[in-house]
Amino acid sequence: MLSVISYGRLVARAVIGGLSQTDSRDYSLVTASFGFGKDFRKGILKKGMCYGDDACFIARHKSADVLGVADGVGGWRDYGVDPSQFSGTLMRTCERLVKEGRFMPSSPVGILTTGYYELLQNKAPLLGSSTACIVVLDRHSHRLHTANLGDSGFLVVRGGEVVHRSDEQQHYFNTPFQLSIAPPEAEGSVLSDSPEAADSSSFDVQLGDIILTATDGLFDNMPDYMILQELKKLKNTNYESIQQTAKSIAEQAHVLAYDPNYMSPFAQFACDNGLNVRGGKPDDITVLLSIVAEYTD
Repeated sequence: MLSVISYGRLVARAVIGGLSQTDSRDYSLVTASFGFGKDFRKGILKKGMCYGDDACFIARHKSADVLGVADGVGGWRDYGVDPSQFSGTLMRTCERLVKEGRFMPSSPVGILTTGYYELLQNKAPLLGSSTACIVVLDRHSHRLHTANLGDSGFLVVRGGEVVHRSDEQQHYFNTPFQLSIAPPEAEGSVLSDSPEAADSSSFDVQLGDIILTATDGLFDNMPDYMILQELKKLKNTNYESIQQTAKSIAEQAHVLAYDPNYMSPFAQFACDNGLNVRGGKPDDITVLLSIVAEYTD
């Protein structure tokens, strides 16, 4: 059984491909989510918005729409820790901060930082690590503000071309930047980056821009040209079309992840690092697909 999380059933009056205009109208995001866990729970959404060890959220406040994805580091499972607990708690905390208005649209890294430090101060013990990507649309200024830590990320597509994208952050091959909470006896030996180390960017968006926010399970298995081919199927801006396209992208990435003969982006990156690797990369996959539309209350 496949699961789809929907949000923002707004009337989107934008035109795919974008409109270049200056106006006083507020913008918003129409967003659909789809994903897979890599294990036996394929396609089943766990509690909250989590696919496997991935987690995500979609939230809105008075002046902004906010998206987030996080990828729990699976290596913690070897120590009896459920990796999805850290990523899921981080995203739920960030979502709550947005809904409570405890953020500035221009500072997504502030959402990530506050959320992470709340986890550090949590009385209930929580261990784990996660990458994270936060995307904020300021409705009034029409600017998109982003913060990305690690190898999750986003693409902004306009007129069939990628016009903005996140920069991947890796310490070395297959070891992305990550937020961590380790037991006291392991502090210093567990890789842990500061949320302020996230790569931040801000830029204007247009009506009809497509924003794809996802974990590395997508980007490790689908190069840009394949993603753009799938996005061509997005013929209009109604929610149902966005939902179907998000599903199509996630499904194709999921199939490619288990193809042993496919030269995936991950395999190509491995070869560039001197490893003899071929095939897709089985992983959890989370896709948030959004279109910039005129805001309607």
